[in-house]
This record gives sequence, C-alpha cells and structure tokens, in this order.
Amino acid sequence: MASLVINPNCIRNGSYRVVGTPNQKLLAAAFRPGIVRCSAAQSRPVYYPSHIPDPNYVRIFDTTLRDGEQSPGATMTSKEKLDIARQLSRLGVDIIEAGFPIASKDDFEAVRTIAREVGNAVTDDGYVPVICGLARCNRPDIEASWDAVRHALRPRVHVFIATSDIHLKYKLKKTREEVVDIARNMVAFARSLGCEDVEFSPEDAG
Repeated sequence: MASLVINPNCIRNGSYRVVGTPNQKLLAAAFRPGIVRCSAAQSRPVYYPSHIPDPNYVRIFDTTLRDGEQSPGATMTSKEKLDIARQLSRLGVDIIEAGFPIASKDDFEAVRTIAREVGNAVTDDGYVPVICGLARCNRPDIEASWDAVRHALRPRVHVFIATSDIHLKYKLKKTREEVVDIARNMVAFARSLGCEDVEFSPEDAG
C-alpha cells in the first residue's frame, strides 16, 4: 500500500523489458531487483529531511508494513516484514513506514531490524530509503518510535492525532486549540530526541 504516482516511462537496465500496466511494471520490479525504476522525475533529488527541493519529484511513501498489515489476513511475521522491506528498497521506494513500534515488542523489534538492515543498505548511486515509525501524539509512543528507527541512516517519526469534530468531542474530549497545542508540542518533542525528519498527519481530517 503506497501513496504514489507512477510514470509509465520507466528506466530499464539491461535487455529485460517489463510489459503491462504501470502498476504491473511496478510489481514486477519488486521481484526483479534493479530492473525497473518508475519516477515522475528524471533523477532522485538530494534528500533533505522534511523537504523536497524538486517540486516535480513525487516521493513514494509505502505503508504496507503498518497500515497494510491491518487488512484481514495480512498479518506478517518479522521475517516477512524484513523481506518486504528489502523488496521495497530494491524498488527505490523513498519512505518505508516499517510499523507501529509501541504496539508490541515484536513490532518494535521488526521496525528496529528493518532500520538497521534496510535503512543502512546504501546503493551505488547513494540511495537508501527513509525508515519511518508511526506514533500517536504522546511521549511513550514517540520515544518507542525513535528508539526503533534511529538506527537507520534516514530515520523518520510519523506522529498523528485525531482532528475531526466527532473525534474531538467523543474520542479526545478536547478543543481544537488543545489538540493543535498537543500536536505542536509532540512534534517539538520528537525533534528534541534528535529526529530531524518528523512527519505529522491529522487523523480523520476529512
């Protein structure tokens, strides 16, 4: 599961050619490492935490290992998660959301292993994926997420909090101003731990 835009004009290595729809090409690339790289830009821009210097470049954020695992029947072992993370890296995915570290000891260990192994596997062209861990807007979540992903060369903590009127009233029982303050303070807390790349998402914002 990923948020992405695929350019069907794919870069090819060697004589192998993938045919089919753009999505089929993308999936085929996962099993043919290094064969196909699909991108809206001609080259990957220099990585800066929380900033995309090239407005024409579309970063691919894949959450298969976290949100995807919530699908019925999609539970994965730690080894399966590591294998998928390696394939996503071979695809050239920009950000891999490796899991929700506070959820369980197994999830924490899986995210940490991915950060150590996949998050340090630099290719010849300098590519290495951002390894991301999800956290609610509270200190224990953020600390667990940072402890798991900090072993990667490019670690990211992804914090979120509910923002819809119904969630504010019945779930959080807080005003919008209070939630804004919490979000601001928790992003600052994540950065204070040493994480330069902090992502924020408003839950149920629609």
